Amino acid sequence: MGYSPKTPKASPFHPAFTVTNIKSVIPIVLQMDRAQYISWVELFTINARSHQVLEHILPSPDKTDNSSSLSNTDPELWTRLDALVLQWIYNTISNDLLNTILKPKSTAEAAWGRLKDVF
Repeated sequence: MGYSPKTPKASPFHPAFTVTNIKSVIPIVLQMDRAQYISWVELFTINARSHQVLEHILPSPDKTDNSSSLSNTDPELWTRLDALVLQWIYNTISNDLLNTILKPKSTAEAAWGRLKDVF
């Protein structure tokens, strides 16, 4: 009989959401004309591993369908994290590279692959 508002769905905390400035942990701006790709990849993967989003750029080799337990249990969180990692990629590369790899509705993994193909 009394008013019972719906409790909003709790937003799960994820370590990746603590990164407020990706350029402070990845100080390299990857450029097309520089041989810094290996250093950039190393810094990026260390950051992705430490914030538990490595699977967004390097899927586990034992996954045949490219899905993770997180994408199966909370697809909304998976989508948000993938967009966050995609922003990290876009914010740490030059405008020339961005214009080369930018595609509508991309995933972080696809953008990562396009960058790899460039180098």
